[in-house]
Parts: sequence; C-alpha cells; structure tokens
Amino acid sequence: MSDSPAPLADPHLLFDAADGRRDIVVLGSTGSIGTQAVDLVLRNPDRFRVTGLSAAGGRVGLLAEQARLLRVATVAVADEAAVPALREALAAQYGGEPLPEVLAGPGAAAQLAASECHTVLNGITGSIGLAPTLAALEAGRTLALANKESLIVGGPLVKALAKPGQIIPVDSEHAALFQALAAGSRADVRKLVVTASGGPFRGRTRAELARVTVEDALAHPTWAMGPVITVNSATLVNKGLEVIEAHLLYDIPFERIEVVVHPQSYVHSMVEFTDGSTLAQATPPDMRGPIALGIGWPERVPDAAPAFDWTKASTWEFFPLDTEAFPSVGLARHVGALGGTAPAVFNAANEECVDAFLAGRLPFTAITDTVTAVVEDHGTPRTGTSLTLADVLEAETWARARARELAAKAAVEARA
Repeated sequence: MSDSPAPLADPHLLFDAADGRRDIVVLGSTGSIGTQAVDLVLRNPDRFRVTGLSAAGGRVGLLAEQARLLRVATVAVADEAAVPALREALAAQYGGEPLPEVLAGPGAAAQLAASECHTVLNGITGSIGLAPTLAALEAGRTLALANKESLIVGGPLVKALAKPGQIIPVDSEHAALFQALAAGSRADVRKLVVTASGGPFRGRTRAELARVTVEDALAHPTWAMGPVITVNSATLVNKGLEVIEAHLLYDIPFERIEVVVHPQSYVHSMVEFTDGSTLAQATPPDMRGPIALGIGWPERVPDAAPAFDWTKASTWEFFPLDTEAFPSVGLARHVGALGGTAPAVFNAANEECVDAFLAGRLPFTAITDTVTAVVEDHGTPRTGTSLTLADVLEAETWARARARELAAKAAVEARA
C-alpha cells in the first residue's frame, strides 16, 4: 500500500485549511443535501458565507428564498425556461433591492463551481454532477462531494485533476471512513467496512421482491431522501455505488471493501486495522453531520447534528448481505473492476430503470436485471489514459438508450 498513489480523500492531507469565514458554493441547493446545507450555514454565519447557489429550476420559489436569506452574489439554474419565473421570485423576495446575478443552462452549475470561493458543495443528484465536479477541481476549489455519481462515472477524469486532500466526502458512509482513517496510516488498514441499512426490504427473498410497489420502495426505514436515492437504497444499487466510490476515494482494492447490513443506521462505516482493531464512526442518522464535515474540515462545527442519548437503552445489529436477493453490490464490484466507461454505463442504465420503475413501467426486480443486461451488452469498456469526458458521455447516452429499450421489453413481459 505504501507505494500506491495518494488517495483522493485523505484526512492526513489538507488541500486548503480554513482561515476565517469560509466562502461556499452550494450546487443542488433545493434538494435534500442542499437544503440541509443552507440550514447549517444559516445557523453558523460566523463560519460560512454562501456566494452562489445552483438548482435544476423546478423549485424557483425556494431557490429565491435561499438566495435572499444567504445574500448570495450568483444564482444558477440548469433549465433556461425557468429563468423568467426565477427572476419574478427573486424580485418578490428582494423587494426592490439589487438582485443576484442569474446564470442559466446546462453549463451553469459548472460555471458557478469554478467561481471564486473556498469550497464547492456538490449536492446534485445524478451523473450531471460530473461537469461541475471537474470544474471545481480544475479551478482549485476544495470539493465537498455528495454527488457520488460524478466520481463513479468519471473516476479516471476526477483522479487526473484532483490534488491530494482536495476532495472531502459528504456521503455518510465515506465521511465515516474518512474520520476513522484519521486514526492510522494507510499501511495499517486491513479493510473498509461499508454499512447498509438494508432498505425497506431487508429479509425478503427475491420472489417476494417481485411484488413490491413504488410506495413500498419509497418507505425507507431510517433515512429521508429523494426518490431516486431512496429506490437505489431499496435495490442496494446505492451501496454498490458506494463500494466503487470507496475504492476510488481511498485507493483500497475491491477485495478489501466489505458491505455489512446494519438496520439502525447508527454506525455509518468502519475501518479494520491490521492489529485486529476496528474503528466505527457512529451518529444518529442525520446528514447535517457529514455536510458540516465536508464544508468545515479540518474544523468541526459544534452541534451540527444531534448526538446519541446514552442514558437510553438501544440495540445495534449487524447482518451479512443477502447477495442472492440483492445482486447489485456484486455487479457494482464487477463494473468497478472493469473501470473506464463501465461504471458510467452501470449508473446511467440504473438511472433510466429507476425512472421507469417510479413511473410504473418496470417491476422492482427488473431494475437490477435490466442494468445487468446493459452492462453485459456494453462489453469491453473504453479505458486508459486517453479516456475523455466525451467518451463517458457517449457511453452514458448508449446505456440510457439500451436501458430504455430493454426496460420496455421487460415491462411487456411482466404484463404478459
């Protein structure tokens, strides 16, 4: 391990330590991560100042309210058609005061990510977060990364740009690993243990999963998240993506990254060291803690999230992963080992299949089955140092089209 390259996320390496109030750009500000980040900043005005916000454009009223509360300089929306409504909402919020600059279009978030600031929090959902991730890294910003998809689909591109310590992970699992890894050197690490809640279907057989509904899949037992991430947690695709992410962030081989089911979601992940000791990072399930770590590191933000009440009894359970009912983690290991464009194909196909499931066009078990078929059809991925963003986007486009084709066929077969 000592001869391997420095990991993308390393608690022992600080790309740019805090100095006074930190300027932050929040991407995906109207989503789950973004709204919690805004809440955190508003409660800590002496530590953070938000200079820019970006969102897709579907919740312009909320975006305008956030802009006023934070007094940001720039607001960006991906949907250019949302600009008139956004300007109207901003005018209503600001009441005649000067309005912030408005950026619009598919490249607006990337433009904002490269703007003058200390840290970019990428809370965008989906692989559309890749361009802003690359823009932030190229501009030399510290990247608080909640958008796991950008690392997974563009791993080689991200690794080529990121300086040691430039990425601070915001996923609860990877924030946990980040903190536990601070206790030892890389040579001391035996394996990473990524915890999974098991989602709403823990304990069910594959046959039982065939009958679950959208409502069932969205009823996560411990976390409140957006619909796509919630379905990914139900299929455990999300955990597969996190295995790939852990491999890329910490430069640990796949065979030394384990998944264990922990229904209470108190222990967010663990690091096992060579002396037999295991360090676990534990908090009640609340994303404000990882967000605070991402935008505040190396300093901790007091009272960022609730702590345990140790005067109350509680039971913490751990179970092995049922790989037969939930084969997505094994599939993720496979595509992660293939590398190149394979993870992009995996992620894009899954996004299409989740959309089809949420729309009632695809059975639950057909999500992973269809993604597996798309990965197999893709064959040998494009890899190597010549891999470009265009290669990744081309692979994604193909995967989405193939996934839609196979999902439509699966839907017909399910109705027959």
